[in-house]
Amino acid sequence: MYLEFLSLASGSSGNCYYLGDSTGGILIDAGIAVRTIKKGLKDAGIAFEKILGILITHDHFDHIKSAGVLGEKYNIPVYSTEAVLQGINKNLRTGEKIYGSGRTIEKETPFRLSDFTITAFDVPHDGTDNVGYHISRKNIQIVFATDLGHIPDNAGNYLRSADYLILESNYDDEMLKHSRYHYSLRARISGDNGHLGNKQTAEFLAENYTPRLKHVFLCHLSKENNHPELVYKTIELRLAQNNIIVGKDLQITVLKRNMPTGVVILE
Repeated sequence: MYLEFLSLASGSSGNCYYLGDSTGGILIDAGIAVRTIKKGLKDAGIAFEKILGILITHDHFDHIKSAGVLGEKYNIPVYSTEAVLQGINKNLRTGEKIYGSGRTIEKETPFRLSDFTITAFDVPHDGTDNVGYHISRKNIQIVFATDLGHIPDNAGNYLRSADYLILESNYDDEMLKHSRYHYSLRARISGDNGHLGNKQTAEFLAENYTPRLKHVFLCHLSKENNHPELVYKTIELRLAQNNIIVGKDLQITVLKRNMPTGVVILE
């Protein structure tokens, strides 16, 4: 048994991921245009009609842009906490609001979507409400944690359970420090309810690695304050200090910001 993982986009301009198998799959966030989602899936050989539902992490526009259209016009259930659903409908940039397609979930309460068992857990960010997702399909454990300012103990427990981990590594400390951003924005990004930096992500992985972790996908890189080679090298070097060898002990993939990163088979 295997799953297909496809990142359609991962960055401040939009976020959307697909996880599924031959029977169907789910989207995690829908922060890009519907036509872009359709094209990305088609190019990967995945039928748009296979989407069984959409999991929303929080109500920032780069994660919800197409949620209403997919839910209301294509009749795809949209799963999120009540606060996030309300936040989506209050967001002035969302053209299509969510009504009949909304499905309210509770943090720490597992629910089933086809053969997937899904648990939302709290993460610290400055949306209306914010969650990560633990998703299991038979013996495969996948954890999504994007847009979080730090990793509290409960979230860390979920991250440590993963065979496959999609984890934010948004900014490089020095690039952010010397960026053109106003001080208040730099403080928001690096704050406890902002985003994870490369050093934070590297430290967590180095200190919490177990042999069950097969692959880490680094997501939500900043266009202005990070670079794929930089984040990869930062984490590779920190892991090496703990005798964890990238390419041998685990794989690392840096997800592309504005285009698909290609299907990866999870098994």
